[in-house]
Amino acid sequence: MPQVEVNGARLHYQETGQGDQTVVFSHSFLLSSRHFHYQIEALAERYRCLAFDHRGHGRSQVTADGYGLENLYADALGFLEAVAGGPCHFVGLSTGGFIGLRLAIRRPELLRSLVLMDTTAEAEDPAALGQYKLMVQVVRWLGWRPVMGRIMPMFFADQFLQDPARREEAASYRAEIMANDRAAMRQFALGIMARESVLEQLGAVDLPCLVLAGEEDQPASPDYARRMAGAIAGARLELIPGAGHISTVDQPQAVTKALTDFLAANS
Repeated sequence: MPQVEVNGARLHYQETGQGDQTVVFSHSFLLSSRHFHYQIEALAERYRCLAFDHRGHGRSQVTADGYGLENLYADALGFLEAVAGGPCHFVGLSTGGFIGLRLAIRRPELLRSLVLMDTTAEAEDPAALGQYKLMVQVVRWLGWRPVMGRIMPMFFADQFLQDPARREEAASYRAEIMANDRAAMRQFALGIMARESVLEQLGAVDLPCLVLAGEEDQPASPDYARRMAGAIAGARLELIPGAGHISTVDQPQAVTKALTDFLAANS
């Protein structure tokens, strides 16, 4: 798999398909671009698909620092400039959505359209911040195992987690989370939790935009999606039944249909 060095980090990415237009995928905290694999498989027949792993995640470099959101934005910007080769359709889930919003506000010429999945334009909810910081401390001192019973239901819907036919798939995501470098994830978590709201800036976004959210998303409830969609002129909002935070995995067919329909209308 290819790598590119940008902003002081080696980022791993996969390139699939050879279409005239490029779709770039930016993933959630604690996972990797793998959680888009259903969508990439469907889109690769028509589009060039690029999916990169954030620093500290997947096969990208675990760096000593650089996990603040502004630096993660700079990583993504460097990736677009080095690899995308022109304006792209940007698909961001959770952390990827934080980055996509900032690209749309600051560098709209790099984007053809924007897809925001299970994310928010707002600062971290103060009511949840204490819980998240406690979990970070537990991982720092005791490891992943004590918090996995909380993380998995935060990320995935019950329908997915309780499906016997998908038990191995769920176990693979659990293993992926537990394989993450604890020090890097601590810095990453604190970095994204310290983000500032950009909700009041979304009126400046002048791109085709799809806002998509799992109806059972806990970290980024559909209310966040509704406020984002309401602040972006012409944005399309779609809620996915039976999906949690990682909607691309929970309900892959519904998410893929929403994404392919949106891209077809804006390509």
